[in-house]
Amino acid sequence: MAAPVDAPFLIALNLTRRCNLSCAHCYLDAGTRDDGDTGELNTEEVCRLLDQIAEVGPGAMVVMTGGEPTLRPDIVTLCNYAADLGLMVVLGTNGTTLTDDNVAKLARNGVRGAGISLDSLDPDFHDDFRGLKGSWAKTMAGIDACRRAGLPFQIHFSVTDDNAHELDEMIAFARSSGALVLNVFFLVCTGRGETVTNISRETYDRVLQRVTEAAHDEEKLMVRAKCAPHFKRMALELDPEWPITLAQGYEAGGCLAGSRYCRVTPEGDVTACPYIEESVGSIRDTAFATIWRDAPMFEALRQPALTGRCGDCEYRKMCGGCRARPFARDGDLMAEDFLCSYQPKGGAVIEPLRKDANALVWAPDAERRLSRVPAFLRRMVRNRAEAFAAEQGASQVTVDHLETLVRRRFGDAGPPRPPAGIKP
Repeated sequence: MAAPVDAPFLIALNLTRRCNLSCAHCYLDAGTRDDGDTGELNTEEVCRLLDQIAEVGPGAMVVMTGGEPTLRPDIVTLCNYAADLGLMVVLGTNGTTLTDDNVAKLARNGVRGAGISLDSLDPDFHDDFRGLKGSWAKTMAGIDACRRAGLPFQIHFSVTDDNAHELDEMIAFARSSGALVLNVFFLVCTGRGETVTNISRETYDRVLQRVTEAAHDEEKLMVRAKCAPHFKRMALELDPEWPITLAQGYEAGGCLAGSRYCRVTPEGDVTACPYIEESVGSIRDTAFATIWRDAPMFEALRQPALTGRCGDCEYRKMCGGCRARPFARDGDLMAEDFLCSYQPKGGAVIEPLRKDANALVWAPDAERRLSRVPAFLRRMVRNRAEAFAAEQGASQVTVDHLETLVRRRFGDAGPPRPPAGIKP
């Protein structure tokens, strides 16, 4: 009997190749064209896909991205449709098109958060990286628009050897700007990114270590590493009791590609992640549920037979390395992640930590309060609240615990309020 397949937690929908920028590192190799590609999924096809996603993964997070998704004329319609299905809708954007009016409109139509790309606090560097003079100023204006509208936003920082020195400044900026999350992306060389110097192993280790420390210590900002599963090893080494090493939900293991996460291209092809370009099927001829359940590549990623150092490593269950990186370079999905410098020590395999059977219970009103937290933050809030309540010697998480944490994060003013009419 086949093992049960977990529902997807996160699906990235590349809705269009149309983009107003020409970023050197774009994995999609998006174009600065006036119109989307004629082969892109139309409104009806995207809505049908959203129906199928909602059946397989009720409440899953759907990232509407591109290209630049706000250039798609039906973006509001698609976000509204996804939200009405109960999906968690997040916009992945370069931020240059976000204004007070369209942010409010997107929020009223179901968008619960925005991930905004910002590659430097130096306008010239960011503009060069993004391929358009003045893009930094427009992105900053987009961040301001989200903050004024009360729309939660994340900052996405793609780190290379050339901007790694800005990490601490970017953490400080994300915190002061009111961002809820700073995601630090470690590029995988695909798409136009094949022509971009990625990051040296030395810089990678140094930056990832600092990201791990910031993720542990920051009280007012969630800091996470993306496409760097070794973050899990460093987290365990830093603090064995840290909830981020739990084998549960989105905080499980390292690489989520094909196991809790996948991507759909503008033309309807499904891939394990944006950096793995090989299609495992098209939603134009096969139901999303069938692809998610039966794709051979996804089955392999769920039970990986790793080789090289990754196969020998005691952290192979907790980390497992990035699968896209060796696949992009050598075509070998299971080879070692060559960017990792860790040398296995020959010990027993380290199992991801599991929640204690006697974990804290939640008061009903606290659970209701938690349910109003954006889904992409809910597990982090749950973990922090349980840790805080335990520190207080409590056996139950209460609204008082949550309110104390909110005051620590936002002060007496509380979190930003969404615009009137926002979908719940």
